[in-house]
Amino acid sequence: MAVLSRIREVTVDRRENRADRILFGTMLALSGFGLLMIYSATKNAGSYGMERQMIFVAAGLIIYLVTSNIDYREYRNIIPWISIGVLVALVAVFLFDPVNAAQRWIPLGFFKLQPAEFAKVGVILVLAALLSPMNRDQMGRRNITWVEMLQAVAVVTIPGYLIFRQPDLGTTLVFGFILFAMLFVAGATWRQLVALSSVTAALIMTALQFGWLKDYQLDRLRVLIDPTIDPQGIGYNLRQSKLAIGSGQFFGRGLFQGTQTNFEYVPEQETDFIFTAVGEQLGFVGAILVLAAFLVIIWRLLLIAANARDRNGALIATGIAAMFVFHVFVNVGMTVGIMPVTGLPLPFLSAGGSFYLAMTLALGIANSVWLLKTPVPGENQLT
Repeated sequence: MAVLSRIREVTVDRRENRADRILFGTMLALSGFGLLMIYSATKNAGSYGMERQMIFVAAGLIIYLVTSNIDYREYRNIIPWISIGVLVALVAVFLFDPVNAAQRWIPLGFFKLQPAEFAKVGVILVLAALLSPMNRDQMGRRNITWVEMLQAVAVVTIPGYLIFRQPDLGTTLVFGFILFAMLFVAGATWRQLVALSSVTAALIMTALQFGWLKDYQLDRLRVLIDPTIDPQGIGYNLRQSKLAIGSGQFFGRGLFQGTQTNFEYVPEQETDFIFTAVGEQLGFVGAILVLAAFLVIIWRLLLIAANARDRNGALIATGIAAMFVFHVFVNVGMTVGIMPVTGLPLPFLSAGGSFYLAMTLALGIANSVWLLKTPVPGENQLT
């Protein structure tokens, strides 16, 4: 917890518990901007995509406000039910017919629920509860035992394996990053982290050696190493994405003026590749402003973690921050060719109901941690 303690040293006093207006305002601004980018990417096919996303934005804002007013500590009382709910939902997807060779969704009529998105939030809550007992060593530092670390790995591995089988490699990797971030902040030793990293690397090599990855997943890795491989086939997405962003140059071609965007030359542009619409139309300046907005959200989440009244709240905010960091870095990275295409959407900008609702749920819980950051007299505080 030393990292969070250092952040807290340079923050403002904690006497007044008010909603994090900066967090909410930034989320709202990105959501509105996302609607504009979705419209720009789909306007030639009609505005249905934007109108549909507007419904999810409205529902997401309600979820944010509701969860902000629920005491985050209450989730500890239902951790077993959260765990069971996550596993049941992830197993249920295999009962439905595949969509594009993947079983990730539960059809609900008006939209398709993707349990993996909500599983991220559920796993963060479970990990925070597991890693937040208040026993300390002589230096005042929280001890993470090997048993606790193995329990944390199990919490992530079981849903992670189910998601990997859907298949959804990108979301599986999100779980791993969240685990490492929360273990680090909770007080895992370097020896424990190195051991976990070694096991992870061995699993990756085993997966490659025994063909656990699908052919299209391997193709994405090959294209990252050599972008010239089959530019009209497996390398088409990456080629068109880099072309769109590069054509935007410094100030962009102008809103609704991008040829790649207008003629839908970039596949999945309203979802996984929405950042290309930003880069082409608004250029380097627009892209930097969007990234700055995400940095604001991550900064506020780390601030919430640093000012949390207990370790449970600090770890919840840490896990949510890690989730946002991974999504933003990988999504933007894959559009510019420094990360493999994994199908991870960009928070608040990419079209998609389950993902948007899950992100607002996460930020609502984080805002609850902020609202309850000042402890009552005599209550144990985060040190």
